[in-house]
Amino acid sequence: MKRILDFFWPAVGLIAVIWSVKLLYEKLLSEAAVDEKVRSILEQGGLWSDIKTIAAVIGDKLSDIPAHGYLLAGLSTLLAYAALAWYDRIALIHLKRERGISWIYISVCSFVTYALSHNIGASVFSGGMVRYRAYTAKGLSAPEVAVLVALCSYTFAFGTIILLALVLIGEPQILAPLGSLSPNFAISETFARTIGFVLLGLCALYTIGSWRRFPPLRIRSFELMYPRLNVVARQYIAAPLELIGAAGIIYFALPEQGNPGFFIVLGAFLLSFSAGLLSQVPGGVGVMEAVFLAVMPGMPATAVFAALLVWRLFYLIIPLAMSVPVILLFERAQLAKASAAKTETPAS
Repeated sequence: MKRILDFFWPAVGLIAVIWSVKLLYEKLLSEAAVDEKVRSILEQGGLWSDIKTIAAVIGDKLSDIPAHGYLLAGLSTLLAYAALAWYDRIALIHLKRERGISWIYISVCSFVTYALSHNIGASVFSGGMVRYRAYTAKGLSAPEVAVLVALCSYTFAFGTIILLALVLIGEPQILAPLGSLSPNFAISETFARTIGFVLLGLCALYTIGSWRRFPPLRIRSFELMYPRLNVVARQYIAAPLELIGAAGIIYFALPEQGNPGFFIVLGAFLLSFSAGLLSQVPGGVGVMEAVFLAVMPGMPATAVFAALLVWRLFYLIIPLAMSVPVILLFERAQLAKASAAKTETPAS
């Protein structure tokens, strides 16, 4: 069984690569096909002609964004993915398994994990698969990897709650335009601020639990420790940084004229990206556009679409393309180890 598994997982990795390349092409195709004229060209052309058409459309949409906008969007992307790597590091500190696992290894593992999960959807499953392969190779058990995945997901949710609370307190009117999408958002500014303070209260309760050292949850032989203050303190920094970086990509890609400010962009990003994750729509396609256009009615729709395209390129598509060779190299190394182990095993 062990020998079968040694070759099974590289096969899974290869399937993930093929799926990722297919997904990459489909994402670019859907972005280009928004324009009806371009859609008719794509329907009549072949694969190579479609690729050239897609490249031309993307070039036209992105040419209006100034160079410094791209530079700042790129730096925001680096900030976001550095914070995501910190998520993994924080989880390893919680598990007391950070020793012997370098920052470079953690960063590469985290990068590939989120490049796949953000694009494919079902982030717990797709992210868990990558982390399982990477961290079991470093000696972690399956239950430890499960805790790591859960804590990383919670760190993201924790950051979303903190920043959304601050947005609702500072810009409570942000929910009003969303009433056109759902009547559930048609609430008063006072109620919106109240929700913000309640969310901050939940964060405070979580911190108090860590300070008071709540006992671990025991399920038979499995023990789930409550995060200690050294972990919680890092979550307070890492989680908002990742979300601020991701929202910064969109903010810097928007034109200055009509720009509602970073706080509104951050709020729109938190609402739309969270809705996209909950709906398991890869990349939040459609959901993000609807929320941003509702929250920022003063911005031209074409400018919003271009900014979201930059976000998908920097935060989703380019990382996905970069992760493909990383998966291939890792699985090739694991396959070589499995083959070497099989050769060294004496025949019975």
